[in-house]
Amino acid sequence: MIITSENINQLAWDKMDGLLPCIVQDAQSGTVQMQGYMDKEALAHTLNSGHVTFFSRSKQRLWTKGESSGNVLDLVQISADCDLDSILVLANPHGPTCHKGTDTCWPDAQIPSLSFIAQLEQVIASRKGADAKSSYTASLYASGIKRIAQKVGEEGVETALAATVKDLEELKNESADLLYHLIVLLQASDLSLQDVVEVLKARHSK
Repeated sequence: MIITSENINQLAWDKMDGLLPCIVQDAQSGTVQMQGYMDKEALAHTLNSGHVTFFSRSKQRLWTKGESSGNVLDLVQISADCDLDSILVLANPHGPTCHKGTDTCWPDAQIPSLSFIAQLEQVIASRKGADAKSSYTASLYASGIKRIAQKVGEEGVETALAATVKDLEELKNESADLLYHLIVLLQASDLSLQDVVEVLKARHSK
């Protein structure tokens, strides 16, 4: 169930003495960021403010993630499970989520392979505006859209050629180059992989 201000009372608050566990998931990469607890007030504040807010059991008060560090969690969607006794939040994090400075409270857990693409995109995006000498990515941005588009074309041809001659190792390498340069091109055009995914989702639903 997608949670809104109108259906908060439908959750199974009595089952957990007024507190429900809440898992936060990165809306872009899908990685699990942290776990906290929400009461009705924390949930309502999250919905109204757009920043994920918990009930701190140690402080015995509402606690908005990032209120001290600035590493807030921007709410994307919030839902309840089938028993209405746990909460899942999709959010866009600003900076590390864990108080120890890591992106997630489970830094040693294996990251799903496709989630790495979202992390790579974030790194590529962070290089925009950087000194061209600081990295290859920054130098690509500095070279302009025309050069970046040319690189995508070159890598596309090399990928196709590797597939044609059935060189699977080279196909993997060239595909990686193609995907990387495509992400740079999208970012340079103020677009993201999410924009592309939305097009694919729309096509799939037809």
